[in-house]
Amino acid sequence: MKTYFRLISFARPLGKYFPEYLIYTLLGVVFGLINFTLFIPLLNLLFTSYNPNELPTTLPAFSLTIDYFKNVFNYYFYQIIQQGGKTAALQYVCWVIFFSVLLSNLFKFLSQRVLTSVRTKVVKNIREAVFNKITESDIRFFYNHRKGDLISTLSNDVHEVENSVVSSLQVIIREPFMLIGFFILLFSMSARLTLFTLLLLPLSFLIIAQITKRLKRDALRSQDLLGYIMGTIEETISGIRIVKAFSGEEYTKKKFDIQNNKYRELLKAVVNKRELASPLSEFMGVTVLTIMFFYGGSLVLENSGDLTASEFITYIILYSQVLVPAKNISTAVTNIQKGLVSGQRLLNLIDTKIEIVEKENALILKDFWHQIDFKEVSFSHGSFQVLKAINLRIEKGKTVALVGPSGAGKSTLADMVPRFYDVSEGAILIDGVNIKEVSLKSLRQLMGTVTQESILFNDSVAANIAYGEENPDMNKVKEAACIANAHEFIMALAEGYQTNIGDRGGKLSGGQRQRLSIARAVYKNPPILILDEATSALDTESEKMVQEALTNLMKNRTTLVIAHRLSTIQHADEIIVLDQGHIVEQGTHSSLMNARGLYHKLCQMQAFNS
Repeated sequence: MKTYFRLISFARPLGKYFPEYLIYTLLGVVFGLINFTLFIPLLNLLFTSYNPNELPTTLPAFSLTIDYFKNVFNYYFYQIIQQGGKTAALQYVCWVIFFSVLLSNLFKFLSQRVLTSVRTKVVKNIREAVFNKITESDIRFFYNHRKGDLISTLSNDVHEVENSVVSSLQVIIREPFMLIGFFILLFSMSARLTLFTLLLLPLSFLIIAQITKRLKRDALRSQDLLGYIMGTIEETISGIRIVKAFSGEEYTKKKFDIQNNKYRELLKAVVNKRELASPLSEFMGVTVLTIMFFYGGSLVLENSGDLTASEFITYIILYSQVLVPAKNISTAVTNIQKGLVSGQRLLNLIDTKIEIVEKENALILKDFWHQIDFKEVSFSHGSFQVLKAINLRIEKGKTVALVGPSGAGKSTLADMVPRFYDVSEGAILIDGVNIKEVSLKSLRQLMGTVTQESILFNDSVAANIAYGEENPDMNKVKEAACIANAHEFIMALAEGYQTNIGDRGGKLSGGQRQRLSIARAVYKNPPILILDEATSALDTESEKMVQEALTNLMKNRTTLVIAHRLSTIQHADEIIVLDQGHIVEQGTHSSLMNARGLYHKLCQMQAFNS
């Protein structure tokens, strides 16, 4: 139950709601029980004659017992019979039942209002905690988690927790009170008969316990499979051009159908087991009720019990109502087992350790003044060492290019500057300060990034350029667009800077998307730029315009370029050649070409003429 209580604790502060909810619930239970006890005088009034000697003629002394309240009712009941006869007494009982039912349902409603606040707050806070974890996690986190699983967790798992775990809170708190109240009344009416029925109930709970055990196992498998399905959907939507270009529709549909059918079979098993719990508990309860009816009825007929006929009928009505909370509890417990699987997945995600953490009282970098230093920097992915003892200095205002074969460690080296990854050994210093000592926000505010893939959002042009600002300066937005050679095509759009560019900027061409990415970097106006070959995926005309925009962007800035097309970095102040995690060469384009090493070989492979 640890998982259950952790999920409910997301309604914090829970103590704010609990006392109010408990009071309303107890009052609702009390008045609900009163409704049933009133059947005894009602039946006696209709079918038997009252002996005045059996009714109290004076109000009893106060005591917090069932007998006290029973005698108070009987006192007024007797007074009404004496003054107005049975018809007046019948009217009295009916009015008491009316107000008792009214109060019972009023307190049920009030308790439900409190519970609704708890329920909605739990779901809101869980969804918020999961989303915050996703946005705060480091880049490596997303390599270890499928996007489909994350989407499934944020949507389906939260929904499952809401429908099973949180919605069961009312049953878990209210129904036990109802059961306790019913059994107090039943014991007060006939301890002998109630003890007999209690001997038969454990069998029902044992059978239901076996069902819930199997349900939890199947639920875990179904939630994992749903993550795969969501992953397949996400991959298909993201790669729909490739699916169609390679006529992969049938292959993709077949792959989806296999996963979907597996999920259907598992879901069917889960639902069947869950639905079995309610009718089975009802059947077992009615079976116990039938046995008790025969046993108790025999005692009444033989006059060997402690119940009159009207009391036995009321006892049967009360006992039949015991089945309702018992059934609700068994159904809730069954549902909770499925919900706890989703809850545990949510908590596992929330509890995932974030590797890139900010030091307490971290330093705030106001600006970049001198240089970036890599000192004996090494980095490993698990047991695989990506970078090995890198020593490098990037001086302010210089353009440094990283080149090398695929897998040499270029992107990893660049990603460590804004701390997308942390070094395994060594240190990276900005103006002599270890970046691990610096706040992440102030560090990343010094840097602008333009990647090979243009990452844009389903929002307006202006919102993408000024990403992260709620009220951007439109003059500054337009200035950034002009520097990025984007203003002309933006003004040609239907709504100019307020035009929505679609999912991932799908309404724009590749060159237009890239120029918007550059405009975003210009708007931020960072002193340090990290460029992941922003022109390699473009046609010649687009590349020319983007290259001009990049040239404008790089003016008076320190730039780290990851180069795939070596023709774009021949004017770099320094070229760093990486191979298998080592710096094997460094220098200017001309000096490296004269050295006729790896850089010369790479240039020859690209048919580049020096």
